[in-house]
Amino acid sequence: MGLLYRIDGLKSSLYTQSMDMNSVKDAGQLVEAKKAELSLMEYLFKSMAQVSPKTGDFIEGMVIARKKSALYIDLGPIGTGIVYGREIISARDMVSNIRIGDRVTAKVIMPENEDGYVELSLKEAGLEIVWREARDLAERKIPLELKIKEANKGGVVIEWEGIQGFLPASQLRSIHYPRVEGGDKEKILEELKKMIGQPIVVTIITADQEEGKLIFSEKETQTEEFKEVLSKYKVGDTIEGEITGVVDFGVFIKIEEGLEGLSHISELSWSLVEDPRTLFRVGDKIKAKIIAVEGGKISLSIKALEPDPWDKAKEKYKKGDIVQGVVIRLNRYGALVAVEEGMAGLSHISEFGTERAMREKIELGKTYPFQITLFEPKERKMTLVYLGDEEKAAKSEEKTQKTETAEEKK
Repeated sequence: MGLLYRIDGLKSSLYTQSMDMNSVKDAGQLVEAKKAELSLMEYLFKSMAQVSPKTGDFIEGMVIARKKSALYIDLGPIGTGIVYGREIISARDMVSNIRIGDRVTAKVIMPENEDGYVELSLKEAGLEIVWREARDLAERKIPLELKIKEANKGGVVIEWEGIQGFLPASQLRSIHYPRVEGGDKEKILEELKKMIGQPIVVTIITADQEEGKLIFSEKETQTEEFKEVLSKYKVGDTIEGEITGVVDFGVFIKIEEGLEGLSHISELSWSLVEDPRTLFRVGDKIKAKIIAVEGGKISLSIKALEPDPWDKAKEKYKKGDIVQGVVIRLNRYGALVAVEEGMAGLSHISEFGTERAMREKIELGKTYPFQITLFEPKERKMTLVYLGDEEKAAKSEEKTQKTETAEEKK
């Protein structure tokens, strides 16, 4: 009735304007009157558009009646909305809690059906509201405590507000990360299954309604308690902890209850580490230096507490020196050669021609003569030329001696 009354009032106003124009004699006044008429017409259409809902719109109203097969909602000037039986069944959990006088949000399915009602869906509106809340929680990084429902090889399944989400294993905090030798997927799954039913504090990092993706992260979660614990540590601090896990990419070290750090394989030793398990065991007590604190994660370095072999090397070696080097790795790029413990350089594949030729000339673990062609200890860079052939080695040695003699004369 409100809408009809408003439109009737506008029509009356237009009619009055039209009657007034019959008494207008002046041409200028007639033009102005016509403009006024058009302006009112435009206002009328705009007003009607503003109160006319479209399919997909979300509108709010008050429940005014309930029947077994329908729910009636007062939408004010728009009219009366109706939720039919099939929609009531699909949203029965929601509808069971609704009482007359409650205000609800619904989605427009049909702006006007054959009975003159605005046809609505509560379930679709409910889902939209839930996804909007999920996006809001993701933006604000609000922590949620939820239970793990299922596990698969990639991570665990968590349900929030009726929507199933996924927490990838890579987004677990180190304390929950499966420590499995060799990264065996079946063993990882067994470890993840142990977490089913356990509560876990997470944040939403992806909420994509169109694709139905709800992704959680435990790594990104920083409760006030966790922030307080984390705030005690800063870059440069030395910690003493216990190794709680040894994996292919490094070791996990327990700093204190509820807080672990990771020392990446590249930070375990100045020497080349192929397998961390050869150096460390779970339960070992160890010291490490904090090299980064970001995103709720602490990165540690064990080698940072040991003398840097490159610092000593800058006084001992220079470009052109002939050295005895141990081959510690062979690949398609060349040979990685250790001149001293923790100090290695590359002898490029171009020095040998092909990978096959290189493997025919040198072997892993054996010592050969090399000449330093690039030496930058500050950058920890060194390249070498293979001098395995006696004749080549002798010529290189002779050339080096001549260069040194020439420099001394200067």
